[in-house]
Amino acid sequence: SKKIMADHGVTVQRFFVADSANDALEAAQRLKAKEIVLKAQILAGGRGKGIFNSGLKGGVHLTKDPKTVEQLAKQMIGYNLSTKQTPKDGVTVKKVMVAEALDISRETYFAILMDRACNGPVMVGSPQGGVDIEEVAVTSPELIFKEEIDIFEGVKDRQALQMAKNLGFQGALQQQAADQIKKLYNLFLKIDATQVEVNPFGETPEGQVVCFDAKINFDDNAEFRQKEIFAMDDKSENEPIENEAAKYDLKYIGLDGNIACFVNGAGLAMATCDIISLNGGKPANFLDLGGGVKEAQVYQAFKLLTADPKVEAILVNIFGGIVNCAIIANGITKACQELELKVPLVVRLEGTNVQEAQRILSESGLPITSANDLEDAAKKAVASVARK
Repeated sequence: SKKIMADHGVTVQRFFVADSANDALEAAQRLKAKEIVLKAQILAGGRGKGIFNSGLKGGVHLTKDPKTVEQLAKQMIGYNLSTKQTPKDGVTVKKVMVAEALDISRETYFAILMDRACNGPVMVGSPQGGVDIEEVAVTSPELIFKEEIDIFEGVKDRQALQMAKNLGFQGALQQQAADQIKKLYNLFLKIDATQVEVNPFGETPEGQVVCFDAKINFDDNAEFRQKEIFAMDDKSENEPIENEAAKYDLKYIGLDGNIACFVNGAGLAMATCDIISLNGGKPANFLDLGGGVKEAQVYQAFKLLTADPKVEAILVNIFGGIVNCAIIANGITKACQELELKVPLVVRLEGTNVQEAQRILSESGLPITSANDLEDAAKKAVASVARK
């Protein structure tokens, strides 16, 4: 995110990324900085308070000595870092950021994000930065400032200046902060972001406004025109099954239950997971087929689900709006026959071409349990596991 910001004229610290202790040492020497900050690079927050399985405490360290950077990097690279946002065993650190450390005289929070309630982007800011913004929202809601942005007109000068004022910037720093805010909005549009969150958005004793850290989310639908950005996607921290699912345009998230969910649409997938839980079961995953489903995708989805040893039953819950239920039914029968399905299968289909789909399933001769609605499907899936 620092590189993307720097490319768009936003002020960030000077930095290098290293994937070995030797590279980290060289980077520290090249910076010629009074003080250096070393940060473990993983896709999770809470790194400063994290713990490595090498025994090192903290994924963020400050030092004035390049040699110390090398020693610290040796205890970071190749080791797992556990934070409040990682799995229990942590995530392997493969890279570290070596950056010029700047003193921060004041920390604020600034973000631009897409807000459904406003039908467009909003700016959110707080003079209380460098801390958990959710906590600020609960303890001091009056310190959260929100400003809607007209998608056609962009951030107006007065809006940017007002936000800078709300964040507590004074004198010449107010205009500097407003300029940074406008640059961040231009970046937000240009890279098809859904969120640009800068925390801390700080000022230095030398009178400079700097974006010290940022989290950026991108619109998946913009992949076709943001090739460079999406090429940066580091999938090494994903579960292998999630990467396999992505090859077939399937969204897969592993959970710790035993009833596999096979659904089209994220909202329906969440509702299916909830109703399984309400009926005393536990979902094994969240698998979203999306809208433009092909028969081959259905087959691949079943292949993924049946490869998971935790799965003791499969619940198919399809609402055919864009999706043709007959395509799903053909995919199910093909998958059941070729993969020799060994676990109970409960199917609830509704919508486009549903009668044809039900005929395909009933004439297949396969042991498929049909359900009338979502509640019925969940009860039958939970019961099939209980019987086992």
